[in-house]
Amino acid sequence: MTVITLTTDFGLRSGFVGIMKGVIYGIAPQVKIVDISHAVAPQDIREGAFTLQRAVPFFPAGSIHVYVVDPGVGTQRRPLAARLGDHYFVGPDNGMLTPFIEEAEQNKKSVEFVHLNNPKYWLPKVSRTFHGRDVFAPVSAYLASGVSLNAFGPRITDPVLLELPRPIKTEHGWTAHITVIDTFGNLATNLPAALLRGWSDIRVHLRGVEIIGLTESYGHKQPGDLIALVDSEDYLEIAVVNGSAAQKLGAAVGDSVEVVYR
Repeated sequence: MTVITLTTDFGLRSGFVGIMKGVIYGIAPQVKIVDISHAVAPQDIREGAFTLQRAVPFFPAGSIHVYVVDPGVGTQRRPLAARLGDHYFVGPDNGMLTPFIEEAEQNKKSVEFVHLNNPKYWLPKVSRTFHGRDVFAPVSAYLASGVSLNAFGPRITDPVLLELPRPIKTEHGWTAHITVIDTFGNLATNLPAALLRGWSDIRVHLRGVEIIGLTESYGHKQPGDLIALVDSEDYLEIAVVNGSAAQKLGAAVGDSVEVVYR
């Protein structure tokens, strides 16, 4: 059974996500659909990229990942399908695949992109504002049903790439950046925990506040305490026990986080 994942900024109040699932099941009823997130900040391609990056490694080879964070819908931006290593991706060519492209190239994995310009695999009527329903959902379903990637359109070699923030080494530590804010208001950063191992007296600075040391887990401090810890994907995270660090600090995706240690 092929897995198709969905990552969007649609939210759940409207029926957009359910409609996409209906299109997919109408073409490929045998697939399994998994929601990664529909709460990506509206039009925030970078947050979408980091959200997808953290989830994809936990899915089996051959999974198809549909991503629709698409502020350019209805313009000249290309619809895209890709095979990066042993995973497939379907969505707008807007840079959201940048982390996967870079990882595949660094590890010499197979990389293939096609421009989705074959209307045979779209819905009969394509709107200017809902390509998730009319293009990406049906393409993913046909792909899951065994249609070759090359059938959807010509190969391309110039996908859009984003300039994503990366940890910056400083004289006494690192400058990291907030990449994802989850439902609880926890602030995930792009600083891998491996870069902190072996160092003591770690201090984290952001939004005018200092956090001393790393905490093992949320339950090791009192409700309301502001803490730094290693999250479930092995990145530095800032959190408030039983509260929201985003709300407490007024933090946003992209904010800098200074980490100083001895």
